[in-house]
Amino acid sequence: MAQDGSHHQVDHTTTRPPTPLPHPRPATAPGGAFDLAAWATAPRPEAEPGVYRLGYRRIDPERAEAARVPTWPLLLRAALNAVVGWFAYLYGTQLFMYVLVWFGGQAGIGPLASPSEAEAMFTLLVANVLVLGVVIKVFGRMGRWPEVWRRYAAPLLSRTVTQVEPAEEDGAVVEAARGRDPWDGLRQGGAFEAAARLEAEAVGDVDYVRIQRAWESAQADPAFVPAFTEQVAARGAAAFAHPSEARELPGRVRRHDLLLGQVCLGVAQDVPKNPLNHRAADFALDPAVLGTSLLAVGPAGTGKTARLARPVAEALCLQALAGTACAVVVGAADADLGPDSWYDVVIAPGDQASVYGLDLYGAAQDPDEAAARLADALLPDELTARAENARTALQQVVGPFHAAYRRYPGVRELRALLGGEPDALAALVKALGTAGRLAAYERDLEYRERQRGRADDPGALLADRLGLLERPAFEGAFATDGTGRPPFAMRVLDHPLRVRVKLPERSHPEAARMLSRLVVGQFVQAAGAREDRSLFAGLVVDDASAALDSGTVRGLQRMRGANAGAVLLLRTLVDLPEALRAPLFGAVGCRVAFPGIAPWDGRLFSEAWGTHLVQETAVTHTPDTSGGVVRRAGRLGRKALSGTTAQTESVTTRDVERLRWSPSDLAHALPAGHAVVSLTAVSGEQVPPLLVDLRG
Repeated sequence: MAQDGSHHQVDHTTTRPPTPLPHPRPATAPGGAFDLAAWATAPRPEAEPGVYRLGYRRIDPERAEAARVPTWPLLLRAALNAVVGWFAYLYGTQLFMYVLVWFGGQAGIGPLASPSEAEAMFTLLVANVLVLGVVIKVFGRMGRWPEVWRRYAAPLLSRTVTQVEPAEEDGAVVEAARGRDPWDGLRQGGAFEAAARLEAEAVGDVDYVRIQRAWESAQADPAFVPAFTEQVAARGAAAFAHPSEARELPGRVRRHDLLLGQVCLGVAQDVPKNPLNHRAADFALDPAVLGTSLLAVGPAGTGKTARLARPVAEALCLQALAGTACAVVVGAADADLGPDSWYDVVIAPGDQASVYGLDLYGAAQDPDEAAARLADALLPDELTARAENARTALQQVVGPFHAAYRRYPGVRELRALLGGEPDALAALVKALGTAGRLAAYERDLEYRERQRGRADDPGALLADRLGLLERPAFEGAFATDGTGRPPFAMRVLDHPLRVRVKLPERSHPEAARMLSRLVVGQFVQAAGAREDRSLFAGLVVDDASAALDSGTVRGLQRMRGANAGAVLLLRTLVDLPEALRAPLFGAVGCRVAFPGIAPWDGRLFSEAWGTHLVQETAVTHTPDTSGGVVRRAGRLGRKALSGTTAQTESVTTRDVERLRWSPSDLAHALPAGHAVVSLTAVSGEQVPPLLVDLRG
């Protein structure tokens, strides 16, 4: 990814950025095709979370500090040290010889007292070498000669030496790449036929990761190796393909390293606030940090969707094709979260052309659990105080209906039961009697009957809320009897599926808010209840202001140990209930602040990121009153002539605690296209806030 030449610095100190280290793009062969050998065997050194490791090189602290010295002061200092060193070498060698001869004469040592011509030449050579070594060591360090060589001499020599012809150079690179065999593991494991077939085909990064994952599974039991070889020999690079048979994501634009699951989002800026190892390094996210969940806050138009949500959705969809993740992406129908071709299941309530519907109960096995989650989703924020009564009311009708009909009620059926329609209740009682379950649920139905008509009946409230989903536009979208569209249920998170939920925010805004709460709540429940957690379950919510409640926030913390995580985007924290803001900050491990956030939003970020020690220099000027009569008379004359008073200057340096990022900096000093990002990995490793340029 090309780097922006400008380096913004919030604290306004003037520094010269060091020459950024190269961060290569994915390897390509001379013809423009993907160079699998170079990509698969490229170095990926260990690094802190947030660093794009493909081609990354650590920065030497001394070299980085030296690179901050401007050109002319560096060259002047090197030249002055060279001149002084030259004189020190000339006179130091003579002095060394005089001392050596004098010491030999005093001690009566033969070769030193009366040396022959050969001995004298040897002694002179040794003296020159020793003095020259000391001079180079001392004056070279003070003059920073190694930095001058690295910056200016080495590049000049590289242009003047004999150049290799471009064709020969490209050929050498290709030969070196051919020497690295990406299928060496298959050959060593005995899958020679499979390796030969793959070597003869064009294999992309998605194919490579998918096949390597299948190979690792086959190696767990040697009995599966023949089946693996047979599959690869028959299908080649298409072996073990995703159920959709897709092997690439159309229109992918970001840099991805699927071996590590990383997606490159931008460049960490070279400013003092950033840790040294992150400065000028490519910034990336991966499942190791997304597993602690991420909260991003910023006004509309600051790039949350285009520069964060869409790249993460792209990465999760690619990882799903490679068989390492499943993705659920939630947002408005017009949100730019990738084309429909990226996804296997596209759910668009309110769009009659949508192929799939949504299971309101998430295919939960326990009717009480399904009813509780649905009740939480139906109630708006201002009515959450009645949530417990609403859950009970919904459980009192969902449980009997499931026992009677072996399915969950649809929207119309559920609304009729909650509203207390006599015909619906009578039909339910009759069905329970036929199924032999009337005795078990008779008390629940009697209690619902007594509640009907009361002013505080939660059933009437839930029925009114369900009326928002019983609209002609939603016909067939939430069917449970098999007459509508095939419903999608969150229990399939153990499969590498790519799911896009399009919410009707423009035509039915309140229904969209309910569905957002429902989908996110179902995901949190299903991700934590998975038995097979080998796939990373990723959730991306473009606008999470309506999707969060106390139950969801608690569930975010449980997802850390379930190989799952969520990316939640908010325009402002004010959209959330005040009691939910601090728990949300504590539940997520990664936090992102975009430019233009309100100061009250910045205060929560600032408190979460805390303080650190910085060196503060204080300069104090005081009138000069020292000296006798002559000096005082001189100062009086100077004041009369220039109008200035002679002063003394004292400098004090101390360590003080300062906020890493103040609310004012976050609200007013962030450049456009940038963000401040803090990360926490699932392992517990933390990265302090980074200023990142996301304009990639």
